[in-house]
Amino acid sequence: MSILIRVIVNAVALWAAVFLVEGIRVTTDDTVTTVLVYLAVGAIFGLVNAVIKPIVKTVGCLFYVLTLGLVGLVVNALLLLLTDWFAGLLGLPFEIDGFWAAFWGAIIVAVVSWLLSLFVGGDDDE
Repeated sequence: MSILIRVIVNAVALWAAVFLVEGIRVTTDDTVTTVLVYLAVGAIFGLVNAVIKPIVKTVGCLFYVLTLGLVGLVVNALLLLLTDWFAGLLGLPFEIDGFWAAFWGAIIVAVVSWLLSLFVGGDDDE
């Protein structure tokens, strides 16, 4: 159940990024397909964050310390671009127009995910 909640939170956060950032798009014809695309991209984003982010944090630990965590914004943007690439491989109509769109989108996704996790109790420590 926790994984399903996490995918839904990611999907809503990605919807907010698509809504607020001009360079991020989901191009579908109907509402059901749009919801399914957001859920699929939310699952991909969750997998990318679960598998790759801990590796990057471990390897780049010194950069996190030296930049007081600001390199995390760049890492999150690159992970969102990687999600875009995986979505393209799977034929999902999710597109990001470059690093800066991914950068601002990653900030929005992080803030919205954090806010939603406060309400749904998406605590990863359980």
